[in-house]
Amino acid sequence: MSKADLHVHSHFSDGADSIQMVMEKAAAAGITHLSIVDHDTVKGQEEALKWAETYQIQLIPGIEISAFDFKRNRKVHVLGYHFNSNKGHIVALCNKVLKRRQAHSIWQIGQIKKQGIPLSVKEISHIASPSETIYKQHIMAAITSEPFESEAYRKLYRSLFKGGGVAAFDIAYADVYDAIRAIKADGGFAVIAHPGQLDSYDLITELVDSQVGLDGVERIHPDHSEVDHQRIDTLMERYDLFMTGGSDYHGAFGSSVRMGDFDSPMNRLLTDYLVCK
Repeated sequence: MSKADLHVHSHFSDGADSIQMVMEKAAAAGITHLSIVDHDTVKGQEEALKWAETYQIQLIPGIEISAFDFKRNRKVHVLGYHFNSNKGHIVALCNKVLKRRQAHSIWQIGQIKKQGIPLSVKEISHIASPSETIYKQHIMAAITSEPFESEAYRKLYRSLFKGGGVAAFDIAYADVYDAIRAIKADGGFAVIAHPGQLDSYDLITELVDSQVGLDGVERIHPDHSEVDHQRIDTLMERYDLFMTGGSDYHGAFGSSVRMGDFDSPMNRLLTDYLVCK
């Protein structure tokens, strides 16, 4: 019996676990098909292939691109699957995002230091490694040992990075249309990630109508409710899109979800299709 998780992060972006640890936990959970979709990078994919063979897991190349819906002025995440990164379109698009994110993170560290919190870019870069980009999770790890889901952690996070926080504000992300075009140009499948979390439903209809190449929608996600499932089911049927699902696992840098707990029969059918392509 196959079991899939198509939304997992590693320490090559903002996940806490190494590739080997991800694979070890996936195997222990009975996962047979896995996609590591690190934010805006494919640098962990080669190592992931090695460990996937060791743990006898079918790896599906993946990425989660940080994009933006400029019409509605909101973030949107785009998952890419089964692409050939050597074609270079995804890498070229994402490298620009990563450079802006790194510069912004260094600015954030400077802003927080002004509040009397001792921080070192060198120390945080070490925490982030092998990610070459610093994320907010890495900055938080340098400030506190409180667990991600604790009230103390969340209060501190909000005070620094949300609303009127000293390190609030965000970078310019890739246009969602360009993100999908890059995935398609590299021969991959483009999927809108967790639309219930980022309110991407109106955008999905627009993307389909534009014929930019959207292939699917992430239906199964820890943040999705039954209402989200129903809305996505309607869109899938209306536009002939496929469904994906996953845990959005980040290890200690995220909520306490387990890999494999968000599988479904449709997810397994999709993995069989992707593997055969």
